[in-house]
Amino acid sequence: MSTLNLGILAHVDAGKTSLTERLLHAAGVIDEVGSVDEGNTQTDSLALERQRGITIKSAVVSFEIGGVTVNLIDTPGHPDFIAEVERVLSVLDGAVLVVSAVEGVQAQTRVLMRTLRRLRIPTLIFVNKIDRGGAQDERVLRTISEKLTPAVIAMGSVREVGTPRSDFRPYGAADAAFTARLAEVLAEGDDALLAAFVDDAARMPYGVLRKELAAQTRRALVHPVYFGSAVTGAGVDSLISGIGELLPAIEGDVDGPVSGTVFKVERGPAGEKIAYVRMFSGALPVREQTDAGRVTAISVFERGSAVQRGQVVAGRIAKVRGLTDVRIGDTIGTPVNEAETHHFAPPTLETVVVPARPQDRGALHLALAHLAEQDPLINVRQDEIRREVSVSLYGEVQKEVIQATLAEDFHVDVTFRETTTICVERLSGTGAAVEIMHEQGNPFLATVGLRVEPAPAGTGVEFGLEVEPGSMPPTFFKAVEDTVRLTLLQGVHGWEISDCTVTMTHSGYAARQSHSHAVFDKSMSSTAGDFRNLTPLVLMSALRQAGTRVYEPMHRFRLEIPADAFGQMVAALARLRAVPQSSESRGSAYVLEGEIPAAMVHGLQRQLPALTRGEGELECAFDRYQPVSGPVRSRRRSDHNPLNRKEYLLRVKRRV
Repeated sequence: MSTLNLGILAHVDAGKTSLTERLLHAAGVIDEVGSVDEGNTQTDSLALERQRGITIKSAVVSFEIGGVTVNLIDTPGHPDFIAEVERVLSVLDGAVLVVSAVEGVQAQTRVLMRTLRRLRIPTLIFVNKIDRGGAQDERVLRTISEKLTPAVIAMGSVREVGTPRSDFRPYGAADAAFTARLAEVLAEGDDALLAAFVDDAARMPYGVLRKELAAQTRRALVHPVYFGSAVTGAGVDSLISGIGELLPAIEGDVDGPVSGTVFKVERGPAGEKIAYVRMFSGALPVREQTDAGRVTAISVFERGSAVQRGQVVAGRIAKVRGLTDVRIGDTIGTPVNEAETHHFAPPTLETVVVPARPQDRGALHLALAHLAEQDPLINVRQDEIRREVSVSLYGEVQKEVIQATLAEDFHVDVTFRETTTICVERLSGTGAAVEIMHEQGNPFLATVGLRVEPAPAGTGVEFGLEVEPGSMPPTFFKAVEDTVRLTLLQGVHGWEISDCTVTMTHSGYAARQSHSHAVFDKSMSSTAGDFRNLTPLVLMSALRQAGTRVYEPMHRFRLEIPADAFGQMVAALARLRAVPQSSESRGSAYVLEGEIPAAMVHGLQRQLPALTRGEGELECAFDRYQPVSGPVRSRRRSDHNPLNRKEYLLRVKRRV
């Protein structure tokens, strides 16, 4: 049977989870449509999700459309949980992007659509809430075309928009304006169709246009737009027809090499790990041995629930037990491809987690380790000197959820220190350093030379060799590379250096030897530890020669405020180091757009209600990194600090 792994994505409160419920009901999987407000939906199963009325973790449900098994993945809409969306993107065959007919295109909508288009994921757009007061169809369609993509085509019209009686009427072959618009949009993506369109657009057969619409939608060139209401069910049948007709159903290669991706990890009732695996090729049976452990049980998603099976085959999604060492992002079998793994900006905030009871320090660290299995981007860090644990965050809501989860699931009460910004360091130039064995006070039996060079933003760390690969044992080269990557997590000012090229220019070691008739003597022979201990000294010397500069994260903001609050708001933005770049008058309101340091976003959110009498609306999304002006805030917390050679060597000596 063909399979379609479908993601439902949206800005928070656009109605994703409600749409998921309506799709399951229309497919006959559930008898009654659940309500987010009442906390009885299929996919928001966590207690916190039901209490808060928001999706925190991605969830999978399944139904059928015309013989195709659809694995539907409901994702969080709040930007604080964008990491959940990121992990899902790698396993999708298609997506439905939900837009509210009342609020229209919002900050998160733009972020999601840019990513879907960049990854070329076939996407339908569903404009929800046409039954709500204030809903608009034509204006939202124009905004979608202006702010998301011009390659959109409305698949029908809305009647009595903004009322409980609103409905969606799909277009057909008899709608001349629709067929003309369809031919025009499709001609942009196909030269042969363009030539036929120029010759005589009116004579193009509707069947040909419809077939080409499906082809271009599956190539992510065109994005059909449907309107409806998840609450009343208006337009949902048309959307289901569009999913079946326009999005790509996959016939997996069951006989190919085993290849799958782990996109989610959770803990079962007994604390066991459960991996969510999307299979791209081959079949994974129970009792199969993998790098992460032996498979003990498999549950495949079918008609709304996970059903125990003896194997999971290509194209399907399953819950796999027994993989004790599994992590999010792991490959089962053969890697699928070398596609990018980071689609959104990493967290830009961090905070120290403090247990309410000092005796809970051990339990806190274990609990955070379990949370990091489910969300590696929280990046749990232990400072042994200060005995502090830090985590990375996308925002204050995520911090509240972590606090509640620790209390409810692990019985550990915590507080947080003030949230601070995570900066990055970038190289200002090129630097090089070398430490020769037996020379220059080098106490290690190793020779290491390194050159560092800046690399374009977003390219990451690349390690290369300028020495013969056979000049040392492979374990020594690996020790140098691993230590380089670890050391770059804290640059000269203590911030991560994520974009650079590091080249090994010198190498040398003392061959394995011993005194006469004696066992191996490490005081006479090089070990991997010599290279691990020497590399930070060499790398930091090269970094200091190159020079680094600290960059802080900047967010794009959009503010809609009452016109009479304009003066006060501009003054407040100036105090927060925000830079308005455009303003537009809209009746009795003003719309301001610009950029603001990530460190100041929370302050703006706190001040906004008082400055606008509660009428202000703010949208923020990460945009770029900008050099820090003024004093640089250092963040070096490690007890393993190679910047101070004397202190570093003393600590190494004590450890050894």
